[in-house]
Amino acid sequence: MFKHIPTRCLIAMALVALTASVYREVGGFSFIDYDDNLYLLDNGFIRKGLTLEGIGWAFSSGYASNWHPLTWISHMLDVSLFGMDSGMHHRVNLLIHLVNTLLVFNVLRRMTGAMWRSALVAALFGIHPLHVESVAWVAERKDLLCAFFSLLAIGSYERYRRDPAGIRYIAVFIFLAFALMSKPMAVTLPFLLILLDFWPLGRFSLERLRGSLAGKVPLVLLAAASSLVTFLVQKGGGSVKTLPLSGRLENAATSYVAYLGKTAWPSSMAPFYPHPLLVSGDGGTAAWKAAAAIVLLAGMTAFALREFSRRPWFGIGWFWFLGTMVPVIGLVQVGDQAFADRYTYIPLIGLFIACAWSLPDPARLTRTPRLVTHVAVVAALLLLALCARTQAGYWIDSGTLFGHALEVTESNWVAHDALGVASFDGGRYEESLSHFREALRIRPGYYEARLNLGKVYFALGLTDAAAFQIREAIRLNPRVEEELDVRLKALVTGGERPPG
Repeated sequence: MFKHIPTRCLIAMALVALTASVYREVGGFSFIDYDDNLYLLDNGFIRKGLTLEGIGWAFSSGYASNWHPLTWISHMLDVSLFGMDSGMHHRVNLLIHLVNTLLVFNVLRRMTGAMWRSALVAALFGIHPLHVESVAWVAERKDLLCAFFSLLAIGSYERYRRDPAGIRYIAVFIFLAFALMSKPMAVTLPFLLILLDFWPLGRFSLERLRGSLAGKVPLVLLAAASSLVTFLVQKGGGSVKTLPLSGRLENAATSYVAYLGKTAWPSSMAPFYPHPLLVSGDGGTAAWKAAAAIVLLAGMTAFALREFSRRPWFGIGWFWFLGTMVPVIGLVQVGDQAFADRYTYIPLIGLFIACAWSLPDPARLTRTPRLVTHVAVVAALLLLALCARTQAGYWIDSGTLFGHALEVTESNWVAHDALGVASFDGGRYEESLSHFREALRIRPGYYEARLNLGKVYFALGLTDAAAFQIREAIRLNPRVEEELDVRLKALVTGGERPPG
């Protein structure tokens, strides 16, 4: 039946089937009360669907401390096609992820000529549990689109290096621009193309150094412009946190190691990992942990450099991971998280390359070692798929997701706040009060919890207490006042500070 179908097509079909089996239930998932509400449910421009007014807003707005117009347009298009059907929004995410998985396979196969190793990298990309967050969270459409256009840019660059026609270079530039307009994490793509010049393209040498670097200048300028816009938007939106440099460096080192650990043993995953410097009473990352992380990273880097001539794929994969993670590793702290699973969507490709190409060549193995290798690879893929499917199941709704987050993390004020909202929506006011108070105990300056606490007090008829909490939220973030409904605005105008 399949004997006349090319092997690469059979592999592509298998990749789609394996990946889709992990995420087959996402069509029944709800929106999450963490960014999904900000991006879609409470966003008037998105809820109108695709309009000229909305497109203009997408390109001119720094809403939610982000400038990613193509992502906004993507959400608008979904609303025009499917309304606010959360299942269809999730299915679109899955569709893009399936396409990205096939792109990883095809781009690597074309660059290296190694079909089965490329297939293994694509399979790992498709089913690794760390990627669940990017796929099962509608608000992370930006991850998927950024990777989609980045992979198209890499594919176009491979064609350009083989046949340096101007139109192919223009395609690289355009796809990079689209990737940046989806998520600015693509700023590292010019660096990534330099790595690929070394291996597998094999077009980099000292003699060609000047020409190779000169060819990246337009791409670097485009990435630099995007970086500047992103920084200004995030700073203007209040997302850039002022933390000690030493604390940021320590967290960056330990975060790299945390990513490595979760890649090898994916467990205790949550949508938010609290930054230790933002937890009330926490002294930050222990010095010995940071030191151990630095030693490990330095050792891995030294090994990659020493073995570069013999095993270039290991070094390229390692530096792919290190380099593409730089914009989100916390050197400039944006947001309250220590690290995030979603940040691994593109960087893990590098680690997967290092692993796949480090496996022994089956053609050089005798029958028994070859069989053992194949069985081990298949078993690992099946275990990862099972783990990913379990992890995806937590994303069915906010209560399930953040209830699990509290089980696997400590001092998670975001999880408490989200569970408080879920309890409030379910009419469980005392339970919601408990969660909001705990969130504020952990992070007194968390304005979202103060605002939500005020809403609960208002629902309970405690107007003075409600007014005080909402005023405190406005003091912490003046933009809150713009989002209040008429009743709450009237409340904070006439309410008084509660006793005690």
